[in-house]
Amino acid sequence: MATARAERLVNLVLCLLSTRQYLTAERIRGIVPGYTDAPNDEAFFRTFERDKSELRDLGVPLETGRNSAFDAADGYRIARRDYELGDIGLEPDEAAAVALALRLWDSPELTGAARGALLKLRAAGVDVDDRAAGTIEPKVRTSEPAFPALLAAVQAGRVVTFDYRRPNEVRAQQRTVEPWGVVAWRGRWYLVGHDRDRRAPRCFRLSRVQGEPKAQGRAGAVTRPPDVDLLTMVAGEQREAPPSTPVRLWVVPGRAQGLRRRASVVDSMRLDGIEGDVLELELSYPDSAASWIAGHGPDVLLLEPDVLRKSVHEAHLGAAAAAGARGDEAGEVRG
Repeated sequence: MATARAERLVNLVLCLLSTRQYLTAERIRGIVPGYTDAPNDEAFFRTFERDKSELRDLGVPLETGRNSAFDAADGYRIARRDYELGDIGLEPDEAAAVALALRLWDSPELTGAARGALLKLRAAGVDVDDRAAGTIEPKVRTSEPAFPALLAAVQAGRVVTFDYRRPNEVRAQQRTVEPWGVVAWRGRWYLVGHDRDRRAPRCFRLSRVQGEPKAQGRAGAVTRPPDVDLLTMVAGEQREAPPSTPVRLWVVPGRAQGLRRRASVVDSMRLDGIEGDVLELELSYPDSAASWIAGHGPDVLLLEPDVLRKSVHEAHLGAAAAAGARGDEAGEVRG
């Protein structure tokens, strides 16, 4: 069953990456191997929704839209510009790990399924980009919690309010936005729309949205201006990187090697009877580094800045709460 699901996901990625048009769920059902044998409509849509969520959890930039105003249903595609990775420098040990992972994608089962998917796409009359077959690479990125609510607001054409915390701000501020679309750029999701509070178009990174966005007003009240290119707006705002932020951390000796490669040891410090190194590094996007730093657990302690330290602490509390919830569920099952 796991192999069948993996083959179906590969087929789906190939399908959406190989076409320049939006494909509806019904058309995907008739094209992609793995969906055609669904016993009924309910089973297909349940599987398809689960697969879409899994792709987004893996960091695949799945776009939703329509090819024209006459289309009755939304379609899906994957833009090559968002999917392909840029040049990456790897250490020898990292390159070896990547080489091992790539063996999965070179397996006869998946390459055979990919070839069959492309043939079926052509037979169905879909405009296929042959280069897509060589660009499938695993990427891991968790989906943003605010994504479903914001996408629903875009599709319904409703005004949406949410709390938004910009870099180096201690507290989030409420925003009221007329949403035009949700797009991915360089591995991150953004909401683009008209900010009523600032009376101007704005882009909002979904990872900075706090809590659950709330739609308000009647459906259809918001329409996207016809001359607006959402991706160009996002790329234009993000072209100039913000000033880097100095970060100081305490690290257990011999641990967090990936972090150490990016930092410099500037001092030593004893905490709770443990002698550790004080490291310094520069971060262009400190707000997005909280989960990365928190992932090192007790081996790394953030010393400054205070805003990032608070974010790391919140990530630790969230992980502890999730672990406690899983433990409670396991206890109920045993009971």
